[in-house]
Amino acid sequence: MFSKLATRVAPRVSPRLFSSGGGGGGAGGALLGLAVGAGGAAFYIQSNPDVVDLVPASKVAETEEKFATYWPRNVMMLFGPPGSGKGTQGPKIEAMLGIPQLSTGDMLRAAVKNQTEIGKKAQGIMKAGGLVGDDIVVGIIKDRIAEPDCKFGFILDGFPRTQPQAKALDKMLAEEGACVSKVIELNVPDSILEERICGRWIHKASGASYHVKYAPPKSMKLGADGKPDPASMLDDATSEPLMQRPDDTASALVNRLKEYHRMTKPILKHYQPHGVVGSVNANQEMTKVWADMQANLKSGKN
Repeated sequence: MFSKLATRVAPRVSPRLFSSGGGGGGAGGALLGLAVGAGGAAFYIQSNPDVVDLVPASKVAETEEKFATYWPRNVMMLFGPPGSGKGTQGPKIEAMLGIPQLSTGDMLRAAVKNQTEIGKKAQGIMKAGGLVGDDIVVGIIKDRIAEPDCKFGFILDGFPRTQPQAKALDKMLAEEGACVSKVIELNVPDSILEERICGRWIHKASGASYHVKYAPPKSMKLGADGKPDPASMLDDATSEPLMQRPDDTASALVNRLKEYHRMTKPILKHYQPHGVVGSVNANQEMTKVWADMQANLKSGKN
């Protein structure tokens, strides 16, 4: 259908599909695709929807640049206790909105590996056996969100964990004319989390996650005690062994939940006066969790 439309509107151009992170390019228009003319000039096909015409790609780029410069960035945070489903929902949001999910651990390792100025500072502190301070972490985030893929926004994963970290992040964002635009908490009763956590297995190389009850690997076999045989826990794609995180145990979960409620939950109260905090019931069927997540994202508020 698209090819026929493009040919009817501009028979001398060859269309190809495109996706853009920015907004539209004309009065009431909707962008349909990119076409390249005989002279090599690029145009975007637009519909409003009764009139179809061509908009220069440079005009669309100009609109995108204004969006990135003047509109608030989509700065999101995803919260929830261990096992609440952040690792499942985060990538879905990332794919839907076209903005990257940023892990503080990944950013720290990348900064050290690339030997950035702040990465060198972090490396020195870690080699000395110290803890990387909030100022270093915020500095690493500042460097990372300056990269092109964060132009229109990003999702923070694993930061902030405390109110002082949240305030430091707010200050950094304010200096760039941005602010936190959405905070979503995935709610699951503590009593449900033990089964989720203790049944979780991961493929270390890819980060693929499995669960003995909800998403077992194809290779899984049960032993005489009715529990999975560790030797049978293999990644579906590579057949490499899976592993359980050292803190994915019932005893470790108790401490992790205490820390979450004591240190992390107050961050939600910190952002509530701004009207950006939403809550999703993550103790329901997966498709319903995602449906509620989408509704929450569209509403802008809980």
